Amino acid sequence: MITKRAFLSTVAMAGTAAIGLNASAFRRALAQSYPSRVIRIIVPWSASTPPDILARIVATALSESEGWNVIVENKPGAVGTIGPMAALKQPADGYTLLSVGTPLAAVPALVPDAKFKLETDLTPLIQIGTAYNVLVVNPSVPVNSVAELIAYLKKDPGKYTFSSGGFGTPAHLLGELFKLETGVQATHVPYAQFPQAIGDLISGVNTYQFIAMMPVVQHINTGKLRALAVMGHKRVPALKNVPTIAEAGYPKLAAEDWNGLMLKTGTPPAVTARLNEAVDKALKTDKVRDALGKLGTDPGGGTPEAFGTLVHAEIARWSKVIKDAGIKINT
Repeated sequence: MITKRAFLSTVAMAGTAAIGLNASAFRRALAQSYPSRVIRIIVPWSASTPPDILARIVATALSESEGWNVIVENKPGAVGTIGPMAALKQPADGYTLLSVGTPLAAVPALVPDAKFKLETDLTPLIQIGTAYNVLVVNPSVPVNSVAELIAYLKKDPGKYTFSSGGFGTPAHLLGELFKLETGVQATHVPYAQFPQAIGDLISGVNTYQFIAMMPVVQHINTGKLRALAVMGHKRVPALKNVPTIAEAGYPKLAAEDWNGLMLKTGTPPAVTARLNEAVDKALKTDKVRDALGKLGTDPGGGTPEAFGTLVHAEIARWSKVIKDAGIKINT
């Protein structure tokens, strides 16, 4: 049974053939009229999470600068695999964008039976930004540096816990990398609700966590949490007195939390180029840069090719961590 969309596409192609246009020219003509309806950004994580906030900043900017109608839809669950599957059910026409980040780079190794391949079923559009995690401990833990934490954990192997917002999240992956690089033994405690993970760390239920910077800056400043290191390659203004993990003596642990957008493979190149141009322009505006800065995020931008190189490298890096750590999970 032919769908209405397929029927209309067939009619349109027949019409172009009748006036001497080939399929390539037809696609270019479609791109010139793009967009003619609502654009959706699917976020594979819950509302109010950093990727959701970033997507909404971009959606608002595109609505204001381009006059486009852009909406954000949250489709969390199954280690981030529900969102990509929802996006891939839509046509490759540029009207469905997918928010991607570090957790999706972990999916190929973490969920080998996932029904999609990030690097073949999806194509890069643009990087939105780079954020930084910070290693924090409960103040009752008698340590003031990364080296002291490692020594503390090694005194009682397996006694202590580190928490995260779930399997495959940056907090989980950094925790496993930390164990591999330092030889400590600690138990991972995943949470379904991000605020609960922070609350239990503050109350002393867990020992330490690698966590997105902005949600805990206030807790660090008020002494509810103690920051030992920023996990990126540079110090951040909001925590200017906290050393980077490299400065603390562990450069192999440096990792930045990135976010970007992808499209279903097969999207017309002209549409991809138009989207990339619009988002790149939005990321350069003072309003968007200020909004990202308040989240502790450096603005991204650039070409699809540059973003694709980052995604490829991140998949390789975290796949090795997951394999070496022996992490296995099924959705």
